[in-house]
Amino acid sequence: MARKSGGRKYGKKASQKVERAMHERKRGTLRSGRSGKKVTSRKQAIAIGLSEARRAGGKVPSKSRSRSSSRQKSASKRK
Repeated sequence: MARKSGGRKYGKKASQKVERAMHERKRGTLRSGRSGKKVTSRKQAIAIGLSEARRAGGKVPSKSRSRSSSRQKSASKRK
């Protein structure tokens, strides 16, 4: 079996931004960008940290696309 070559998937900056977002969430000061509501979800805090790292030019994989929408697009092309 062939294995991927080593290396980090996420860079140091991504780790720092996610850590900062998690601390803010615990303190209750993390707010979502669009609505300004307080973020209480762990997953949402991670997503905010990663998007900040992405904007800052850190090594972060691109967002994964949802499969259902891509299936619908290909289905509509066939018709």
